[in-house]
Amino acid sequence: MSFIQSIFKGKATDRAAGSGYRFFFGQSTAGKTVNEKTAMQMTAVFACVRILAESIASLPLHVYKRSPDGNLVKAEDTELFYLLHDKPNPEMTSFIFRETLMTHILLWGNAYAQILRNGRGEVLGLYPLLPNKMTVERDEKGQLYYRYQRVNEEPPTMDGTDVILLPEDVLHIPGLGFDGLVGYSPISMMKNTIGLAMAAEEYGSKFFANGAAPAGVLEHPGVIKDVSKLRESWNSTFGGSANAGKIAILEEGMHFSPISMSPQDSQLLETRQYQLTEIARIFRIPPHMLADLSKATYSNIEHQSLEFVKYTLQPWIARWEAALSDALLTRDERKEYLIRFNVDGLLRGDYKTRMEGYAVGINNGFLCPNDVRALENLDLIPEEKGGNSFLIQGAMVRLEDAGIYAAKGSGKEQDE
Repeated sequence: MSFIQSIFKGKATDRAAGSGYRFFFGQSTAGKTVNEKTAMQMTAVFACVRILAESIASLPLHVYKRSPDGNLVKAEDTELFYLLHDKPNPEMTSFIFRETLMTHILLWGNAYAQILRNGRGEVLGLYPLLPNKMTVERDEKGQLYYRYQRVNEEPPTMDGTDVILLPEDVLHIPGLGFDGLVGYSPISMMKNTIGLAMAAEEYGSKFFANGAAPAGVLEHPGVIKDVSKLRESWNSTFGGSANAGKIAILEEGMHFSPISMSPQDSQLLETRQYQLTEIARIFRIPPHMLADLSKATYSNIEHQSLEFVKYTLQPWIARWEAALSDALLTRDERKEYLIRFNVDGLLRGDYKTRMEGYAVGINNGFLCPNDVRALENLDLIPEEKGGNSFLIQGAMVRLEDAGIYAAKGSGKEQDE
């Protein structure tokens, strides 16, 4: 038993307040079992999770240091910069690490990572932990701690199977929750919505599996001795998409009467389309990013993409930055260092719009040519050639001085 585990041995413990509220995975009202695995088999859920996870993972993540003049400079010489920007641990890149944790938040509502430190408290590595094996609890003094059920397949960064971790040893990024400590899974909260989409998809699959023909009743004027044999013969001959289009020959006055509704009658296509929109609403994803262009136009897709950054990604970015700073920086370090994502690349408009904006900045003196070239990843113009010069339009004068300059131009002022 480790020293940390011995601290909590024999003490009464309670779950954090938010852990008392549970939205369980399981059976939906549509009769489908919804959990993190079955939900990811839905194309809309998979696409939403992938879009958000890859977006957060692909953003540049930097540690900045405040310089004496107040500017922010990348702290590339620190170990924390390397861990967050390149490799948080020897087994994965920063992209994979952040993609994994973001997927955990979207499916389980929480993301956890173990923080490895040296004797001086400096961060040496970050390892993801499975959310479904973690609980947030309090000891008898009300102090938070984390209980983790470790499996043998995980990296050997801790001993035992039931491991106690202190808050300073865990990076915890919670999603939406009731107590500010534990997040709730959007999959379990919205299982009825996702379950309906799964049921509609299964109905469509079975419809085509039955040869895209409606089920019905075989009517015979006499008595059939072996009903099961007749049913099996009919299904093997005419069931399944491979048998679609075959012509049935009915003997002895037998008659086939369809009784099921067609996909049009049951509004299958409309239901599936609506459920795609519902799932997009859960994750706040613009429908056009899920290949639903029914409401998209050439003029509004760019604005929807900018709204995706502002209203979908920005709250997640703020959540990540706050959690990273709180877990990886001390109170004194936060006065000197910042952890920030760079979203400038996602907020850039098309080439024509960017050039027009740059022109306004240069002509009004709040951008220099090198500012623009840096934003466009171009080589800077040397200082002696005016790369850092701020310019304004020379023809612009104050309104009250317009008459003076006009007089000078015409020579009237000299005659007087």
